[in-house]
Amino acid sequence: MASVALSEAEKVYIVHGVQEDLRVDGRGCEDYRCVEVETDVVSNTSGSARVKLGHTDILVGVKAEMGTPKLEKPNEGYLEFFVDCSANATPEFEGRGGDDLGTEIANTLYRIFNNKSSVDLKTLCISPREHCWVLYVDVLLLECGGNLFDAISIAVKAALFNTSIPRVRVLEDEEGSKDIELSDDPYDCIRLNVDNVPCIVTLCKIGYRHVVDATLQEEACSLASLLVSVTSKGVVTCMRKVGKGSLDPESIFEMMETGKRVGKVLHASLQSVLHKEESLGPKRQKVGFLG
Repeated sequence: MASVALSEAEKVYIVHGVQEDLRVDGRGCEDYRCVEVETDVVSNTSGSARVKLGHTDILVGVKAEMGTPKLEKPNEGYLEFFVDCSANATPEFEGRGGDDLGTEIANTLYRIFNNKSSVDLKTLCISPREHCWVLYVDVLLLECGGNLFDAISIAVKAALFNTSIPRVRVLEDEEGSKDIELSDDPYDCIRLNVDNVPCIVTLCKIGYRHVVDATLQEEACSLASLLVSVTSKGVVTCMRKVGKGSLDPESIFEMMETGKRVGKVLHASLQSVLHKEESLGPKRQKVGFLG
């Protein structure tokens, strides 16, 4: 992961400020930086989104392709995640430098979506045991400015909200063989319900307190962080600790409560922005990446 070198004096300044609920950029401990969200930014995908959180820039594309259902879930489709850490984001990602981080992020996304209530995968089934839709979710890290997991989860949710899957019909002839017919109407599509898709809230322990949406400088002052996956109703679906430091049970409970509280506000703001952008229709002005 991208890192930044800080002197001891800078670390002391950041840590002491956090204890007073005053961060270097003027935010409180539970405040996010400004989040820019734009959907439908890549034309050759089924759905896409670009999210900029401070200096963190994420692009996500979703491609729907036909596949065969998994043996253990014959009446469901499924999602596949791939994360590419661009060398433009930080020199540390040159060569195979970003592979480990990409695998870590992909595994975290698999864990979040390994939940029946997040996305109704049965809507992706075309013909049980034979055909289903497979959603390939490609995540590209364009710039790293701290708080990667939160930005990626927001971008993935926005891209899934934007995803349109062609409606298909299964036709069976007299001999029992099945043919799949795609609708000719480009607007005759299936849209995913992403209301229950969780977002990640990362809480970094700095001194005796914890902060959300940490910058690279704040992450350098933190020895342990807690990733909390929260739904729009404030339900925690999974947690994961990262970092070399340890967290005591009382701190974990406090961080969970903060994650649930902040997560509900984050979901409400994101849903409002997504619905507002969709209401503008296809003629809206593209203002961001690839606009």
